Amino acid sequence: MPRLKHFVEKSREGTYYTIPFTVPENVSRVTVSYSYWQGTKGLLREIHPQNIIDLGLMDEKRRFLGWSGSAHPSIFVGEDKSTNGYLVQRPESGEWSIIVGAYHVVPAGVEVTYDIGFEYHKPGDPESKNYKQDEPEDISSDSANAEPELLFGDLHIHTIASDGALDSEAVGKLARDSGLDFVGLANHNNYADNFCLPDIPGLTFVYAVEWTHYKGHMNFFGDKAPFENSFIANTPEEMEKIINDARSLGAVISVNHPKCPFCPYKWSSMNFDMIEVWNGPMRGTNIRGIKWWTQLLREGRRIPAVGGSDFHRPKDFAKLGNPITAVYSPSRRREDILKNIRAGHSFVSSGVDGARLTLTCGDAMMGDAVRYDKNKKLHLHAEQLRGETLVLVTGSGERVIKHFARGNLDIDIEPKNDNFAYVKAIRGCGKRGAVRALTNPIYFQKEEEEDN
Repeated sequence: MPRLKHFVEKSREGTYYTIPFTVPENVSRVTVSYSYWQGTKGLLREIHPQNIIDLGLMDEKRRFLGWSGSAHPSIFVGEDKSTNGYLVQRPESGEWSIIVGAYHVVPAGVEVTYDIGFEYHKPGDPESKNYKQDEPEDISSDSANAEPELLFGDLHIHTIASDGALDSEAVGKLARDSGLDFVGLANHNNYADNFCLPDIPGLTFVYAVEWTHYKGHMNFFGDKAPFENSFIANTPEEMEKIINDARSLGAVISVNHPKCPFCPYKWSSMNFDMIEVWNGPMRGTNIRGIKWWTQLLREGRRIPAVGGSDFHRPKDFAKLGNPITAVYSPSRRREDILKNIRAGHSFVSSGVDGARLTLTCGDAMMGDAVRYDKNKKLHLHAEQLRGETLVLVTGSGERVIKHFARGNLDIDIEPKNDNFAYVKAIRGCGKRGAVRALTNPIYFQKEEEEDN
């Protein structure tokens, strides 16, 4: 069994790079195991980290095969089966690459040992064929001409393909039984689940992957394999290329938990399409994310807000379906769902049983732009309120429109000559209470915008 010893210097911390190794002919499975001195373990590892070295793999054509971060000390790729999170394919001979992620490194550096194993075809074995993962049947209904239906989904879920505890089928059934209509399985730097999604009646899977970088996380929605070679980016230019390449394949880019203290968005680039302003249970991290998004709106950016639970396992801090993204879509097809989320025809709420807010202005709905008219009022339709205070947020500030609202209600709101308006439902004292739901904005056009 070949063994590679590799020393990771402190100067490499926060970067990604590759180490080559040779795969001989006639191999049916490649296994890579690794070990190193970790230091602090368990939950304290993220708070007081010592060494955390992540692992991924590319084949002889530099095709990206998968990524497991630091979740598994050993992974394998084979023609009939692979470690969860890695593509199933026949190993071809040539120079393969270990992807090294130097997440945390002590000042003295750390030595990593990689043991590489091969299983070979036996004489008399049938001719090997590349395993092709089937495209699942699109179970969603095709009703493009129908009236928009309100659908509920969770756009940020992890499975055993990365660091979750359940497989895609178990997660899907749990989501459906929880009242969700769609989900996004956004595993860290791998999209293996997108090629073998289960068929679960009543549930639509939106293609997703969480591009997990030490300078911030982003969900890439809409394409099964939004990066073909590697997710590695050590410079702003490489980061921009990954995003632009993914977008050229049809991906929609969403910044995840931008103000998380452990993995905030550190890139200076504003090259994204949506912002996950609400990640998991409502807390200070999300309040800061909403504030950042609102500031971008005030600067003139038109960008939808979404929410996702970041669910990993049952009985965890992050609960499936808390929060949800609720979208008005003409069908349950994944393309229609994503198109309308991208358009901002949606709101975010604490759950399926949480407050439901729909903001319109004449025929325009959330995410749309209308010409400002002081005689045309905003209309808020709200359901399932439980004592929340409703607050109107605009480019010039905030104002309470209803205290301690309960049940269902409809309110007409006089707009101001601002560039946007959205509504949030909060629980607690004053305007700084815990957010329980928020709409996407309606944007107001100036006359010069219409002329263009």
